[in-house]
Order: sequence, then C-alpha cells, then structure tokens
Amino acid sequence: MNHHYSLAQLIALPLTPPQMLRLAAEVNLPFAGIRLLPTAPGGLHYPLMDDPALLRETLAVIAGTGTRVLDLEVVRIAADFDVSRYTAFMAVGQQLGAKHILVAGDDADEARTTANFAALCEAAAHHGLTCDLEFMPWTEVPNLRSAKRIVAASAQPNAGVLVDALHFARSDSRLDELDDIPRAWLHYAQICDGAVPGPSSVEGMVFDARCERLLPGEGGIDLHALFARLPADITVSIEVPSESRAATMGHAAWAAKARDATFTLLGTAA
Repeated sequence: MNHHYSLAQLIALPLTPPQMLRLAAEVNLPFAGIRLLPTAPGGLHYPLMDDPALLRETLAVIAGTGTRVLDLEVVRIAADFDVSRYTAFMAVGQQLGAKHILVAGDDADEARTTANFAALCEAAAHHGLTCDLEFMPWTEVPNLRSAKRIVAASAQPNAGVLVDALHFARSDSRLDELDDIPRAWLHYAQICDGAVPGPSSVEGMVFDARCERLLPGEGGIDLHALFARLPADITVSIEVPSESRAATMGHAAWAAKARDATFTLLGTAA
C-alpha cells in the first residue's frame, strides 16, 4: 500500500497546532490535523483565526519543518447552522495550506443537513478545502449509508465521506457499502482499533472514541478487511487517543508507538 500518513489532533489533544506539527515531524510523518473548533461545547480547541501570534508560530513551524496540515476540526452542522460563521475558519485553513474540513452532523432533518453541507462545500471550495462528512453512531449521521446519501445529494465536487475505523465498526455499516463509493469522495480515512463488541451505551462509545482507543492490531476491528476496501493510496490519519498511556509515556512516545502499529498493520515500511 502507498499511503501518506497524518497524526490526528486527538492523539495529543493538549498540544497546540505548532506543537502538533512538530510532533508529526518528530515521528517522521508528513501531516498533522489541528482542532480549531470544539467537538463539544467547552471542548479544548485552538482558534487560530482569533490568535494571530499562535497563527504566526504555526506558519513558522510549517515553513521550518515541511510538515503540513491535513485536516481542520471540526464543523458541526446543527439545525441553526450558518455557513457565514465559518468564513474566518476557512480563510485560516487556506492560509495554512490545509486540505480538508472534518464535518459532523447534528441535525435530525436530513434535507436541511444536506442543504447546509452543500453550502459549506461551496464556501470551502473557494479556499481549496474539501468537506468530509464523518458518520458516528451517536450523531444524526449515524452510519455509512446516511453519510453517502447526504454527500450524493449535496452534489458538490469537494464533498467527501470520512471513514473512521472505530465508528465504522460500531455503527451498522457493512464492508460492501464501501464498494460503490466514488473514489473522488474518499480523501482520507482514520485508523485505530477497539474492543469488539464495543460499549453498549452512548456514553461508553463517546468515552472510547475521545479518550481511550486501542492501537491498530490490539483490538477486534477487522482493519485488514476495512482498508482492503479503501483506496490503496488513501491518506491515513492515525487517530489513537489514549489519555492513560500517553500520560504515562508522553505524547511523542505514544505517537511513535501508534505510527509503528499502523505501519505494521498496513504493511508500510518505516
């Protein structure tokens, strides 16, 4: 397989964007993701659009290391979504040379979600960004089928579906549902592992997803089968948060361990 790799922000959430980029460089990965908007109210994030000094530092690290920003997190589409709120967010993404926006769906009205997702895609296209809809079993886009419907109906050339291995395994999504996804929709995918069966409660699923995932190969998710269905050259974001283990060994050692486990599973030479 001929993948490019990125460190997802969640693998080291306490690190600022310049620190994330330095971490990716330290473990010899070409990309990192950064979280400019919270995934939940009050959640940790780094709004570079409101912090000129931190933005300058981030740009300096990009110039100095050659590490690039893969994706910006996270735009959540709720019933009151207004794309104009994200103008500065997208402009900063373009300034950083980012490639993708991670999008989540929180609106039970699928038609309205589709219209708002299309509007976001149209705005993001002006900044050279794709919009990648991540399905998660506790959101209003709970599985691969719903994400595919929304992306198809949006009819936007920069729209995509983001496959996260943990969410795929814990939603009622099937491997054969990946087979008819247009290649143009698959910009990157997220890898990790987890217990099978997973938690039965939403609270348990959210905790696992945000705080304690397993290294590729440690759990019961059939990652070989999943990634065999995805393009052989898709960019892989390594998203393996473990607050317990990272606290013990440090973020750099944990990121290196996650990188090595990913390379081993996907057959990539270090």
